[in-house]
Amino acid sequence: MNYPVDMTIKPDVSAHFDEATNTITYIVKDPSSDHCAIIDSVMDIDYAAGRITYDHADALIKEVQDRGLTLDWIIETHVHADHLSAAPYIQQKLGGKIGVGEKIMVIQETFGKIFNEGTEFQRDGSQFDALFKDGDTYMIGTMPAFAMYTPGHTPACMVHVVGNAAFAGDTLFMPDGGSARADFPGGDAGELFDSIQKVLALPDETRLFMCHDYGPNGRAIEWETTVADQKRDNIHVGGGKTREEFIAFRTKRDAELGMPKLIIPSLQVNMRAGTVPKDKDGNPMLKVPVNGI
Repeated sequence: MNYPVDMTIKPDVSAHFDEATNTITYIVKDPSSDHCAIIDSVMDIDYAAGRITYDHADALIKEVQDRGLTLDWIIETHVHADHLSAAPYIQQKLGGKIGVGEKIMVIQETFGKIFNEGTEFQRDGSQFDALFKDGDTYMIGTMPAFAMYTPGHTPACMVHVVGNAAFAGDTLFMPDGGSARADFPGGDAGELFDSIQKVLALPDETRLFMCHDYGPNGRAIEWETTVADQKRDNIHVGGGKTREEFIAFRTKRDAELGMPKLIIPSLQVNMRAGTVPKDKDGNPMLKVPVNGI
């Protein structure tokens, strides 16, 4: 299969694990220049206290500055429901463009209604600097990357392929973690299976980097695997499991899951590219829709 980037390039990948949300953020550096991207950043929130801080983002910023790097992109693989993005905070400190899949507009329309957002909330993706279509390419320094449309977990999910590395978002977990849920508004287990097959069609040696890991069965946190490992060992889709088997399992499993603890603040912030909404007086304010999700 022909891909629109040179998949022999090996980017330098630095991982930052956020224990509070089990999220892994990546600094991805072009090996031939001092340019980089940040993928799936985290903004810290004490939800009970209504307090936002930036320790995780500050650690990313410090590494980029200490290494003398230029930030080209701040990538969101999807609109996360389990952590808040720090994209605008990082952009203010380091520059770079904020990018997400073009189906963000579907998310904004869906959750704009759920959160009863007014007409001032734009549902056209304009809060982001770039809206990626399936197969779109972009540059990190001299290194080309491309976005692969992978709906199922959400309508706006994309896997970003950078050289011989692919950043899977929530499309896949580590082989012993399986796959993400598909029961959020706009999610679909069949679409998720099809999207996973697109990822597993990448070359076997492609490095896959996860957005989350929960250390199943008490193992240490991990975030890197390969396409070959996933095809062989993934407990939900590996070993030749069929689409029908996956849909049946995923549907049953999702019905047993509770909502992520940060879904209410995360969706409001992330559909705005990481900006906290404000009330009519200009104060940062979050809503809690009752029985809305």
